Amino acid sequence: MTGASEPELAVGADALSQQGAGLEIAIVGAGAVGATAAYDLVREGADVILYDRDDVASGSSGRAAGICYDAFADDFDAEIGGEAIERFRALSGDDTFSFVECPYVWLARDGDPTRADAIREQVRRMQENGTVVFEMDDGALADRFPALRTDDIELAGVASAAGYADPTAYTACLAFAAAGAGATLETDTAVSIRTDPPRVVQPDGSTREFDAVLVAAGAHTAALVADAGAALAMKPYRVQALVADVDFLAPMCYDATGGFYLRPHTDGILAGDGTENREADPTGYDPDADPAFADDLLERIAHRVPSVGSAGDARLERAWAGLCTATPDRDPLVGAVRDGLYVATGFQGHGFMRAPAIGRRLADEILGGSGIDAFDPTRFDGDEDFDVVEGLALDPN
Repeated sequence: MTGASEPELAVGADALSQQGAGLEIAIVGAGAVGATAAYDLVREGADVILYDRDDVASGSSGRAAGICYDAFADDFDAEIGGEAIERFRALSGDDTFSFVECPYVWLARDGDPTRADAIREQVRRMQENGTVVFEMDDGALADRFPALRTDDIELAGVASAAGYADPTAYTACLAFAAAGAGATLETDTAVSIRTDPPRVVQPDGSTREFDAVLVAAGAHTAALVADAGAALAMKPYRVQALVADVDFLAPMCYDATGGFYLRPHTDGILAGDGTENREADPTGYDPDADPAFADDLLERIAHRVPSVGSAGDARLERAWAGLCTATPDRDPLVGAVRDGLYVATGFQGHGFMRAPAIGRRLADEILGGSGIDAFDPTRFDGDEDFDVVEGLALDPN
């Protein structure tokens, strides 16, 4: 955790610019991206209303793992990842939220040459991007991280510029900082969207026009903008995670062969798996973990973290399911889909870790700046047929 928060969180009136003065902007979805965009927009002088059908961080952000890293092979992804990490550091502090520096390890086991080759290629490209990342074999990994079992590892990548945060704490911090700077927070308010001009329809049927509307409502985004005549190439999919009382300090780890991730947590260890590679219904999915999920995952974690096995059966604190969103090319949909209508979705499970950068860039675009060309949501027609692929899956190409 950093020693002091970034000065920008001291949101007195004299800290606000006038770039957005006179603009009225609605944001639908008080998750990490929506709250960040609201915060950045109101600091530019815009009149912002942040809506959520439930409460702040009540959706995917509140069920996220909180893992943050800049270990991306693509040039632009690495830029976004690095920007987000730096802002997590800058915004965190004793009075805001905690960002805990922690290395990130992703590995392939013996007998998995395809994933080992993918890691080797990823590390090479990340180093070309200037990312601080290293390739390690089982011996070097054992010396660096004795908490992990390493005798079955073919190859690992280790990213130093990484850490974790509580997604709910981050989101609440940015949402309430936005409110403190003048934004209006409208929770428990299920709205619908219309365009020409951009407007929000309240639960009582009343309508309010805005200069721009941003929909950052996770798995619900596609349905919301469909009411406004826009189609998105996005599919929600269900994921599962747990927290267990296990003595574990570091590092964060993704076992690509085993198909699970883990990180330290204040209650012990947070781990996830259970990705369902099929489309889920965002209004009818089961938010509780499957009955066999926790026992199965804890058994596999024990293979990678010896302290779990030596301690016997780990005590399960809680387990849950959430929704991630997939796109045909595994890149998010961020930007304008109609005049005055913007979206942010399709993050493949990487939405929280990118939120500080994506929220700020979205705010800039809404205020007239350049968009994120690589993530332009109109690059698809919206009716594409594609398979759901989990965000952590290694791409061997």
